[in-house]
Amino acid sequence: MVKHVILWKLKDEITGQEKEQVKAGIKEGLEGLAGQIPGLVEIKVRTECLPSSNADVMLDSTFENETALKEYAVHPKHVAVADGKVRPYTAVRSCMDYEI
Repeated sequence: MVKHVILWKLKDEITGQEKEQVKAGIKEGLEGLAGQIPGLVEIKVRTECLPSSNADVMLDSTFENETALKEYAVHPKHVAVADGKVRPYTAVRSCMDYEI
């Protein structure tokens, strides 16, 4: 099994109500991929952060293996969510993948 964890910082110009809408869209879009992509075992998005956080959104996902993770990265359903709900609004992306 492989864990795929991403932290995003939203663009500075996104504030208030718009920020909450963007975070909800990211969560809905990514969690909506559950059961849609082969090899994707679990996917959770966290948007409620403590004030000590320096990221706005966290993706915590699990894949059957590294091949499944690589296929997820280019899967059309994932790419549509990434291009439509994530990339336009994020300034910084940090990723860590590891075996469990």
